[in-house]
Amino acid sequence: MKIYQYPSGDAEKRVKDTIERGLGFSKQDQEAVEVYLENVKTRGDEALVEYTNKFDSNKVTIDSLKVTPKEFEIALKNVDASFLKALDRSVNQLESFHSKQKENSWIDTPRNGVMLGQLVKPVSAAGIYAPGAKGGKTPLVSSVLMGGIPAKTAGVHSINLMTPPMENGEINPYILAAAWKIGITSVFKAGSAWAIGALAYGTQTVPKVDVIVGPGNIYVTLAKKIVAGTVGIDMIAGPSEILIIADKHANPQFLAADLLSQAEHDVMASSILVTDSEDLAKNTIAALKKQIEELPRKDIAKQSIDHFGAIMLVPDIETGIKLSNRLAPEHLELIVKDPFDYIDQIQNAGALFLGSYTPEPMGDYIAGPNHVLPTAGTARFSSALGVEHFTKKTSLIHYSKAAFKREADDVIRLAQTEGLGAHANSVEIRKKE
Repeated sequence: MKIYQYPSGDAEKRVKDTIERGLGFSKQDQEAVEVYLENVKTRGDEALVEYTNKFDSNKVTIDSLKVTPKEFEIALKNVDASFLKALDRSVNQLESFHSKQKENSWIDTPRNGVMLGQLVKPVSAAGIYAPGAKGGKTPLVSSVLMGGIPAKTAGVHSINLMTPPMENGEINPYILAAAWKIGITSVFKAGSAWAIGALAYGTQTVPKVDVIVGPGNIYVTLAKKIVAGTVGIDMIAGPSEILIIADKHANPQFLAADLLSQAEHDVMASSILVTDSEDLAKNTIAALKKQIEELPRKDIAKQSIDHFGAIMLVPDIETGIKLSNRLAPEHLELIVKDPFDYIDQIQNAGALFLGSYTPEPMGDYIAGPNHVLPTAGTARFSSALGVEHFTKKTSLIHYSKAAFKREADDVIRLAQTEGLGAHANSVEIRKKE
Protein backbone atom coordinates (compact mmCIF):
# COMPACT_ATOMS: atom_id res chain seq x y z
CA MET A 1 0.00 0.00 0.00
CA LYS A 2 1.55 3.26 -1.16
CA ILE A 3 1.59 6.55 0.76
CA TYR A 4 0.54 9.60 -1.29
CA GLN A 5 1.01 13.23 -0.35
CA TYR A 6 -2.39 14.86 -0.74
CA PRO A 7 -3.00 17.06 -2.56
CA SER A 8 -0.63 16.14 -5.40
CA GLY A 9 -0.79 14.93 -8.97
CA ASP A 10 -0.12 11.29 -8.02
CA ALA A 11 -2.69 11.38 -5.25
CA GLU A 12 -5.27 12.93 -7.56
CA LYS A 13 -4.73 10.17 -10.11
CA ARG A 14 -5.26 7.55 -7.40
CA VAL A 15 -8.44 9.28 -6.28
CA LYS A 16 -9.67 9.46 -9.89
CA ASP A 17 -8.96 5.76 -10.43
CA THR A 18 -10.93 4.92 -7.29
CA ILE A 19 -13.89 7.09 -8.26
CA GLU A 20 -14.01 5.71 -11.79
CA ARG A 21 -13.51 2.03 -10.99
CA GLY A 22 -17.29 1.69 -10.60
CA LEU A 23 -19.26 -1.32 -11.69
CA GLY A 24 -18.94 -2.06 -15.39
CA PHE A 25 -21.22 -4.34 -17.38
CA SER A 26 -19.86 -6.02 -20.48
CA LYS A 27 -22.02 -6.53 -23.54
CA GLN A 28 -21.77 -10.28 -22.96
CA ASP A 29 -23.02 -9.94 -19.38
CA GLN A 30 -25.89 -7.76 -20.52
CA GLU A 31 -26.96 -10.21 -23.21
CA ALA A 32 -26.67 -13.23 -20.92
CA VAL A 33 -28.79 -11.65 -18.19
CA GLU A 34 -31.41 -10.53 -20.68
CA VAL A 35 -31.74 -14.13 -21.86
CA TYR A 36 -32.06 -15.43 -18.30
CA LEU A 37 -34.75 -12.88 -17.49
CA GLU A 38 -36.73 -13.44 -20.67
CA ASN A 39 -36.70 -17.21 -20.23
CA VAL A 40 -37.94 -16.95 -16.65
CA LYS A 41 -40.57 -14.45 -17.73
CA THR A 42 -41.92 -16.75 -20.46
CA ARG A 43 -41.22 -20.23 -19.07
CA GLY A 44 -41.55 -19.61 -15.32
CA ASP A 45 -40.66 -22.48 -12.98
CA GLU A 46 -39.28 -24.60 -15.80
CA ALA A 47 -36.56 -22.05 -16.62
CA LEU A 48 -35.91 -21.29 -12.96
CA VAL A 49 -35.24 -24.94 -12.16
CA GLU A 50 -33.24 -25.46 -15.35
CA TYR A 51 -30.77 -22.70 -14.43
CA THR A 52 -30.63 -23.81 -10.80
CA ASN A 53 -29.82 -27.37 -11.89
CA LYS A 54 -27.13 -26.14 -14.27
CA PHE A 55 -25.33 -23.73 -11.96
CA ASP A 56 -26.08 -24.69 -8.34
CA SER A 57 -27.68 -28.09 -7.74
CA ASN A 58 -29.19 -30.83 -9.91
CA LYS A 59 -31.22 -31.98 -6.91
CA VAL A 60 -33.78 -29.15 -7.12
CA THR A 61 -37.08 -29.87 -8.86
CA ILE A 62 -40.19 -27.77 -9.36
CA ASP A 63 -41.78 -29.63 -6.45
CA SER A 64 -38.82 -28.92 -4.14
CA LEU A 65 -38.28 -25.32 -5.26
CA LYS A 66 -39.99 -23.87 -2.17
CA VAL A 67 -38.62 -24.68 1.27
CA THR A 68 -41.05 -26.81 3.29
CA PRO A 69 -41.98 -26.51 7.00
CA LYS A 70 -40.09 -29.77 7.56
CA GLU A 71 -36.91 -28.24 6.11
CA PHE A 72 -37.25 -25.31 8.51
CA GLU A 73 -37.70 -27.74 11.40
CA ILE A 74 -34.57 -29.66 10.49
CA ALA A 75 -32.56 -26.47 10.01
CA LEU A 76 -33.47 -25.14 13.45
CA LYS A 77 -32.16 -28.35 15.01
CA ASN A 78 -28.86 -28.09 13.11
CA VAL A 79 -27.73 -24.64 14.18
CA ASP A 80 -25.73 -24.15 17.36
CA ALA A 81 -26.72 -22.27 20.50
CA SER A 82 -24.00 -19.62 20.18
CA PHE A 83 -25.32 -18.71 16.72
CA LEU A 84 -28.87 -18.42 18.02
CA LYS A 85 -27.66 -16.17 20.84
CA ALA A 86 -25.86 -13.88 18.39
CA LEU A 87 -28.87 -13.99 16.04
CA ASP A 88 -31.21 -12.91 18.84
CA ARG A 89 -29.05 -9.91 19.69
CA SER A 90 -28.72 -8.88 16.06
CA VAL A 91 -32.45 -9.17 15.35
CA ASN A 92 -33.46 -7.29 18.49
CA GLN A 93 -31.10 -4.41 17.79
CA LEU A 94 -31.95 -4.19 14.09
CA GLU A 95 -35.67 -4.19 14.87
CA SER A 96 -35.21 -1.45 17.47
CA PHE A 97 -33.31 0.79 15.06
CA HIS A 98 -35.61 0.27 12.08
CA SER A 99 -38.75 0.85 14.17
CA LYS A 100 -37.64 4.47 14.52
CA GLN A 101 -37.71 4.91 10.72
CA LYS A 102 -41.44 4.34 10.39
CA GLU A 103 -43.38 7.27 8.98
CA ASN A 104 -47.00 7.99 9.80
CA SER A 105 -49.77 9.16 7.53
CA TRP A 106 -50.82 12.75 8.21
CA ILE A 107 -53.58 15.25 7.49
CA ASP A 108 -53.43 19.06 7.59
CA THR A 109 -55.92 21.90 7.06
CA PRO A 110 -53.65 24.72 5.86
CA ARG A 111 -56.42 26.95 4.43
CA ASN A 112 -60.14 27.33 5.04
CA GLY A 113 -61.99 24.58 3.22
CA VAL A 114 -58.83 22.74 2.15
CA MET A 115 -57.61 19.43 3.52
CA LEU A 116 -54.23 18.06 2.46
CA GLY A 117 -52.34 15.02 3.63
CA GLN A 118 -50.27 11.96 2.88
CA LEU A 119 -51.02 8.27 3.22
CA VAL A 120 -48.00 6.09 4.01
CA LYS A 121 -48.62 2.45 3.09
CA PRO A 122 -46.39 -0.62 2.77
CA VAL A 123 -46.02 -2.35 -0.57
CA SER A 124 -47.96 -5.60 -0.80
CA ALA A 125 -45.02 -7.92 -1.54
CA ALA A 126 -41.24 -7.73 -1.22
CA GLY A 127 -38.43 -9.94 -2.50
CA ILE A 128 -35.22 -10.39 -0.50
CA TYR A 129 -32.11 -11.76 -2.18
CA ALA A 130 -29.40 -13.48 -0.09
CA PRO A 131 -26.26 -14.57 -2.00
CA GLY A 132 -25.11 -18.20 -1.86
CA ALA A 133 -21.42 -17.49 -1.19
CA LYS A 134 -19.20 -20.50 -1.94
CA GLY A 135 -22.09 -22.72 -2.92
CA GLY A 136 -23.96 -21.95 0.29
CA LYS A 137 -21.04 -23.00 2.53
CA THR A 138 -20.61 -19.47 3.92
CA PRO A 139 -24.22 -18.36 4.43
CA LEU A 140 -24.79 -14.60 4.30
CA VAL A 141 -27.19 -14.55 7.21
CA SER A 142 -26.88 -10.79 7.58
CA SER A 143 -28.38 -10.28 4.09
CA VAL A 144 -31.55 -12.02 5.26
CA LEU A 145 -31.81 -9.76 8.31
CA MET A 146 -30.90 -6.50 6.58
CA GLY A 147 -33.51 -7.04 3.87
CA GLY A 148 -36.21 -8.76 5.86
CA ILE A 149 -36.33 -6.65 9.02
CA PRO A 150 -37.09 -3.27 7.40
CA ALA A 151 -39.67 -4.98 5.20
CA LYS A 152 -41.38 -6.51 8.24
CA THR A 153 -41.15 -3.21 10.11
CA ALA A 154 -42.81 -1.41 7.20
CA GLY A 155 -45.72 -3.86 7.43
CA VAL A 156 -45.17 -5.79 4.19
CA HIS A 157 -47.55 -8.74 4.22
CA SER A 158 -45.78 -11.03 1.74
CA ILE A 159 -41.99 -11.39 1.97
CA ASN A 160 -40.24 -13.88 -0.31
CA LEU A 161 -36.60 -14.87 0.09
CA MET A 162 -34.52 -16.14 -2.83
CA THR A 163 -31.17 -17.80 -2.13
CA PRO A 164 -29.12 -20.38 -4.06
CA PRO A 165 -29.19 -23.97 -2.80
CA MET A 166 -26.14 -25.95 -1.78
CA GLU A 167 -25.00 -28.77 -4.04
CA ASN A 168 -27.24 -31.21 -2.17
CA GLY A 169 -30.32 -29.19 -3.07
CA GLU A 170 -30.86 -27.78 0.42
CA ILE A 171 -30.59 -24.27 1.82
CA ASN A 172 -27.92 -23.71 4.46
CA PRO A 173 -29.61 -24.16 7.86
CA TYR A 174 -28.23 -20.85 9.16
CA ILE A 175 -30.04 -18.98 6.37
CA LEU A 176 -33.28 -20.75 7.21
CA ALA A 177 -32.86 -20.13 10.94
CA ALA A 178 -32.41 -16.40 10.29
CA ALA A 179 -35.44 -16.29 7.99
CA TRP A 180 -37.57 -18.16 10.54
CA LYS A 181 -36.45 -15.85 13.34
CA ILE A 182 -37.82 -12.78 11.58
CA GLY A 183 -40.95 -14.48 10.29
CA ILE A 184 -40.03 -15.23 6.67
CA THR A 185 -41.40 -18.64 5.73
CA SER A 186 -41.59 -18.19 1.96
CA VAL A 187 -38.09 -19.22 0.82
CA PHE A 188 -37.09 -20.41 -2.65
CA LYS A 189 -34.03 -22.34 -3.86
CA ALA A 190 -32.73 -20.17 -6.67
CA GLY A 191 -30.05 -17.55 -7.13
CA SER A 192 -28.42 -15.16 -9.59
CA ALA A 193 -30.26 -13.30 -12.36
CA TRP A 194 -32.97 -15.95 -12.75
CA ALA A 195 -33.97 -15.52 -9.11
CA ILE A 196 -34.37 -11.77 -9.67
CA GLY A 197 -36.46 -12.51 -12.77
CA ALA A 198 -38.73 -14.84 -10.81
CA LEU A 199 -39.38 -12.14 -8.21
CA ALA A 200 -39.90 -9.42 -10.81
CA TYR A 201 -42.24 -11.33 -13.12
CA GLY A 202 -43.58 -14.14 -10.94
CA THR A 203 -43.69 -17.83 -11.84
CA GLN A 204 -46.11 -20.65 -11.15
CA THR A 205 -44.45 -21.08 -7.72
CA VAL A 206 -42.76 -17.76 -6.95
CA PRO A 207 -45.07 -14.78 -6.29
CA LYS A 208 -44.50 -11.53 -8.17
CA VAL A 209 -43.29 -8.80 -5.81
CA ASP A 210 -43.31 -5.00 -5.78
CA VAL A 211 -39.79 -4.36 -4.44
CA ILE A 212 -36.55 -6.38 -4.66
CA VAL A 213 -33.62 -5.74 -2.31
CA GLY A 214 -30.35 -7.42 -1.43
CA PRO A 215 -26.73 -7.69 -2.57
CA GLY A 216 -25.33 -10.05 -5.18
CA ASN A 217 -22.80 -10.62 -7.92
CA ILE A 218 -22.64 -8.76 -11.20
CA TYR A 219 -25.48 -10.87 -12.67
CA VAL A 220 -27.77 -10.10 -9.75
CA THR A 221 -26.90 -6.41 -9.91
CA LEU A 222 -27.42 -6.21 -13.66
CA ALA A 223 -30.73 -8.11 -13.41
CA LYS A 224 -31.95 -5.65 -10.76
CA LYS A 225 -30.94 -2.76 -13.01
CA ILE A 226 -32.91 -4.23 -15.93
CA VAL A 227 -36.10 -4.96 -13.97
CA ALA A 228 -36.05 -1.60 -12.15
CA GLY A 229 -39.22 0.15 -13.21
CA THR A 230 -41.12 -3.12 -13.41
CA VAL A 231 -40.42 -3.35 -9.67
CA GLY A 232 -38.71 -1.10 -7.17
CA ILE A 233 -35.15 -1.92 -6.15
CA ASP A 234 -32.92 -0.76 -3.33
CA MET A 235 -29.90 0.40 -5.35
CA ILE A 236 -27.33 -0.56 -7.98
CA ALA A 237 -24.49 -1.57 -5.68
CA GLY A 238 -20.83 -1.57 -6.66
CA PRO A 239 -17.75 -3.03 -4.92
CA SER A 240 -17.29 -2.52 -1.17
CA GLU A 241 -15.50 0.56 0.15
CA ILE A 242 -13.97 1.79 3.37
CA LEU A 243 -12.29 5.10 4.07
CA ILE A 244 -10.66 5.71 7.45
CA ILE A 245 -9.75 9.17 8.71
CA ALA A 246 -7.24 8.79 11.55
CA ASP A 247 -4.85 10.93 13.56
CA LYS A 248 -1.71 10.12 15.56
CA HIS A 249 -3.78 8.76 18.45
CA ALA A 250 -5.12 5.83 16.39
CA ASN A 251 -3.90 2.25 16.76
CA PRO A 252 -2.24 1.10 13.49
CA GLN A 253 -3.15 -2.53 14.24
CA PHE A 254 -6.83 -1.53 14.33
CA LEU A 255 -6.52 0.47 11.12
CA ALA A 256 -4.86 -2.37 9.21
CA ALA A 257 -7.52 -4.82 10.34
CA ASP A 258 -10.33 -2.48 9.31
CA LEU A 259 -8.83 -1.81 5.88
CA LEU A 260 -8.57 -5.55 5.30
CA SER A 261 -12.15 -6.14 6.45
CA GLN A 262 -13.29 -4.62 3.16
CA ALA A 263 -10.37 -5.69 0.97
CA GLU A 264 -11.26 -9.36 1.53
CA HIS A 265 -14.70 -8.83 -0.04
CA ASP A 266 -13.69 -8.30 -3.63
CA VAL A 267 -10.65 -7.57 -5.81
CA MET A 268 -12.44 -4.33 -6.79
CA ALA A 269 -12.98 -3.24 -3.17
CA SER A 270 -11.44 0.07 -2.12
CA SER A 271 -9.61 0.53 1.20
CA ILE A 272 -8.21 4.00 1.87
CA LEU A 273 -6.58 5.49 4.96
CA VAL A 274 -6.46 9.28 5.27
CA THR A 275 -4.18 10.63 8.00
CA ASP A 276 -2.09 13.64 9.00
CA SER A 277 0.52 11.41 10.69
CA GLU A 278 3.34 9.93 8.59
CA ASP A 279 4.40 7.67 11.45
CA LEU A 280 0.88 6.27 11.67
CA ALA A 281 0.84 5.68 7.92
CA LYS A 282 4.11 3.71 8.01
CA ASN A 283 3.09 1.68 11.06
CA THR A 284 -0.25 0.82 9.47
CA ILE A 285 1.49 -0.50 6.36
CA ALA A 286 3.72 -2.70 8.54
CA ALA A 287 0.70 -4.06 10.43
CA LEU A 288 -1.22 -4.64 7.20
CA LYS A 289 1.61 -6.64 5.61
CA LYS A 290 1.65 -8.97 8.60
CA GLN A 291 -2.12 -9.33 8.98
CA ILE A 292 -2.83 -9.95 5.31
CA GLU A 293 -0.73 -13.13 5.33
CA GLU A 294 -2.99 -14.61 8.00
CA LEU A 295 -6.25 -14.15 6.06
CA PRO A 296 -8.08 -17.08 4.44
CA ARG A 297 -8.96 -14.70 1.56
CA LYS A 298 -5.50 -13.14 1.35
CA ASP A 299 -5.26 -13.49 -2.44
CA ILE A 300 -8.39 -11.38 -2.91
CA ALA A 301 -7.30 -8.89 -0.26
CA LYS A 302 -3.85 -8.47 -1.84
CA GLN A 303 -5.32 -7.68 -5.26
CA SER A 304 -7.73 -5.21 -3.73
CA ILE A 305 -5.02 -3.44 -1.73
CA ASP A 306 -2.63 -3.37 -4.71
CA HIS A 307 -5.18 -1.94 -7.14
CA PHE A 308 -7.43 0.25 -5.02
CA GLY A 309 -5.75 0.61 -1.63
CA ALA A 310 -3.97 3.83 -0.65
CA ILE A 311 -2.83 5.99 2.23
CA MET A 312 -3.40 9.71 1.73
CA LEU A 313 -1.13 11.85 3.87
CA VAL A 314 -2.95 15.16 4.39
CA PRO A 315 -1.81 18.39 6.09
CA ASP A 316 -4.72 18.28 8.56
CA ILE A 317 -7.89 16.34 9.38
CA GLU A 318 -10.11 19.00 7.80
CA THR A 319 -8.42 18.42 4.43
CA GLY A 320 -8.96 14.69 4.90
CA ILE A 321 -12.67 15.24 5.49
CA LYS A 322 -12.95 17.31 2.30
CA LEU A 323 -11.33 14.43 0.40
CA SER A 324 -13.72 11.97 2.03
CA ASN A 325 -16.71 14.07 1.02
CA ARG A 326 -15.47 13.93 -2.58
CA LEU A 327 -15.22 10.15 -2.49
CA ALA A 328 -18.55 9.72 -0.62
CA PRO A 329 -17.50 6.31 0.75
CA GLU A 330 -19.83 3.46 1.62
CA HIS A 331 -18.19 3.08 5.05
CA LEU A 332 -16.41 5.98 6.77
CA GLU A 333 -14.50 5.40 10.00
CA LEU A 334 -13.49 8.49 11.97
CA ILE A 335 -10.76 7.35 14.36
CA VAL A 336 -9.44 10.57 15.83
CA LYS A 337 -9.07 11.91 19.35
CA ASP A 338 -12.45 13.70 19.39
CA PRO A 339 -14.53 12.20 16.54
CA PHE A 340 -17.77 13.88 17.59
CA ASP A 341 -16.19 17.29 16.95
CA TYR A 342 -16.16 16.56 13.21
CA ILE A 343 -19.62 15.09 12.62
CA ASP A 344 -21.08 18.31 11.20
CA GLN A 345 -18.32 18.40 8.55
CA ILE A 346 -19.25 14.96 7.15
CA GLN A 347 -21.44 15.57 4.13
CA ASN A 348 -21.30 12.31 2.15
CA ALA A 349 -21.04 8.79 3.60
CA GLY A 350 -23.20 5.69 3.60
CA ALA A 351 -22.48 5.02 7.29
CA LEU A 352 -20.23 6.82 9.76
CA PHE A 353 -18.35 4.84 12.42
CA LEU A 354 -17.04 6.94 15.31
CA GLY A 355 -14.07 6.03 17.49
CA SER A 356 -11.53 3.26 17.91
CA TYR A 357 -13.99 0.65 19.13
CA THR A 358 -16.55 1.03 16.37
CA PRO A 359 -15.09 -1.02 13.50
CA GLU A 360 -17.16 -1.41 10.36
CA PRO A 361 -18.12 -5.07 11.06
CA MET A 362 -20.15 -3.91 14.09
CA GLY A 363 -22.43 -2.22 11.57
CA ASP A 364 -22.38 -5.22 9.27
CA TYR A 365 -23.98 -7.51 11.81
CA ILE A 366 -25.29 -6.16 15.05
CA ALA A 367 -25.24 -2.40 15.74
CA GLY A 368 -28.73 -1.73 14.38
CA PRO A 369 -28.48 0.40 11.20
CA ASN A 370 -28.74 -1.32 7.85
CA HIS A 371 -25.55 -2.47 6.15
CA VAL A 372 -26.96 -2.21 2.61
CA LEU A 373 -25.32 1.11 1.74
CA PRO A 374 -24.72 3.33 -1.30
CA THR A 375 -21.39 2.70 -3.07
CA ALA A 376 -19.37 4.21 -5.93
CA GLY A 377 -19.92 7.78 -4.73
CA THR A 378 -23.71 7.48 -4.69
CA ALA A 379 -23.79 8.46 -1.00
CA ARG A 380 -23.82 11.98 -2.45
CA PHE A 381 -27.52 11.50 -3.17
CA SER A 382 -28.74 8.18 -1.75
CA SER A 383 -29.09 6.47 1.61
CA ALA A 384 -28.92 3.13 3.38
CA LEU A 385 -31.66 0.56 2.84
CA GLY A 386 -34.47 1.28 5.26
CA VAL A 387 -38.15 1.02 6.02
CA GLU A 388 -38.92 3.73 3.46
CA HIS A 389 -37.81 1.41 0.62
CA PHE A 390 -40.82 -0.76 1.39
CA THR A 391 -43.41 2.00 1.63
CA LYS A 392 -45.17 4.30 -0.80
CA LYS A 393 -46.87 7.62 -0.27
CA THR A 394 -50.22 8.80 -1.61
CA SER A 395 -51.17 12.49 -1.50
CA LEU A 396 -54.59 13.47 -0.11
CA ILE A 397 -56.36 16.57 -1.46
CA HIS A 398 -59.86 17.90 -0.66
CA TYR A 399 -61.47 21.26 -1.50
CA SER A 400 -64.79 22.59 -0.33
CA LYS A 401 -66.84 24.51 -2.90
CA ALA A 402 -65.90 27.84 -1.35
CA ALA A 403 -62.19 27.01 -1.26
CA PHE A 404 -62.36 25.82 -4.87
CA LYS A 405 -63.89 29.10 -6.05
CA ARG A 406 -61.30 31.11 -4.13
CA GLU A 407 -58.38 29.51 -5.99
CA ALA A 408 -59.97 28.52 -9.32
CA ASP A 409 -58.96 31.56 -11.36
CA ASP A 410 -55.28 31.05 -10.54
CA VAL A 411 -55.45 27.42 -11.68
CA ILE A 412 -57.13 28.48 -14.94
CA ARG A 413 -54.46 31.10 -15.60
CA LEU A 414 -51.60 28.67 -15.01
CA ALA A 415 -53.22 25.99 -17.19
CA GLN A 416 -53.77 28.45 -20.02
CA THR A 417 -50.13 29.52 -19.81
CA GLU A 418 -49.12 25.91 -20.40
CA GLY A 419 -51.55 25.60 -23.31
CA LEU A 420 -53.66 22.97 -21.53
CA GLY A 421 -57.20 24.02 -22.35
CA ALA A 422 -58.87 20.89 -20.99
CA HIS A 423 -57.21 21.47 -17.64
CA ALA A 424 -58.55 25.00 -17.58
CA ASN A 425 -62.01 23.85 -18.64
CA SER A 426 -62.12 21.22 -15.86
CA VAL A 427 -62.00 24.13 -13.41
CA GLU A 428 -64.02 26.64 -15.46
CA ILE A 429 -66.99 24.29 -15.82
CA ARG A 430 -67.30 24.06 -12.04
CA LYS A 431 -67.23 27.85 -11.63
CA LYS A 432 -70.44 28.08 -13.62
CA GLU A 433 -72.39 25.82 -11.28
